[in-house]
Amino acid sequence: MQSDSGDISTSQAAVGSGSSLPAAGTGPARPSKSAGLGLWLRDLLIAAIASILIITFLYQPVRVEGTSMLPRLEDRDRLFINKFVYHFSAIGRGDVVVFRHPAQFDPQRSYIKRVIALPGDTLRIDRGHVFVNGKLLYEPYVPSEYRDNRSQEEIVIPADSYFMMGDHRSISSDSRDFGPVDRSLIYGKAVFVYWPARDVGVVR
Repeated sequence: MQSDSGDISTSQAAVGSGSSLPAAGTGPARPSKSAGLGLWLRDLLIAAIASILIITFLYQPVRVEGTSMLPRLEDRDRLFINKFVYHFSAIGRGDVVVFRHPAQFDPQRSYIKRVIALPGDTLRIDRGHVFVNGKLLYEPYVPSEYRDNRSQEEIVIPADSYFMMGDHRSISSDSRDFGPVDRSLIYGKAVFVYWPARDVGVVR
């Protein structure tokens, strides 16, 4: 998209070599109000197009449905997900991501969960306590009242797969039920809640 550089012309009007003063009223003309309005509308249009492109290709607004990510994300929270970040950086443990549900369950639905274990990790759950690579995982995002007593035998996360869990462990349907999620199903990282006002902020 071609943009206005904002350069100004360096050329000047030619003047005679005589010493007479310029006639009154021959100074530079002031821009008309209509010209100023036109420039304002042009800048507004450029800004609107740029915003649409950024939202379309980088960020996508989504709405949370359900309470499995309490206490950070509530039912019907609106947030932006970054659809581009994982093209340049790796998915990290602790990231909150959006992914398409594994096909054998409901391929039309998308889930939002937290990444708990990465490809190649060894994972075990003992009465609600998560162990990754033999070490108890520190999970400050899960309040004690949201924990459960579920256990899972030790598994090794397959290549290009991620183990997902909701922060509200006692009600979340996640990788404990449908297994690790393939990388190809993950399409965004939750970054910022923009509505309602009480929940506005970065998703951590």
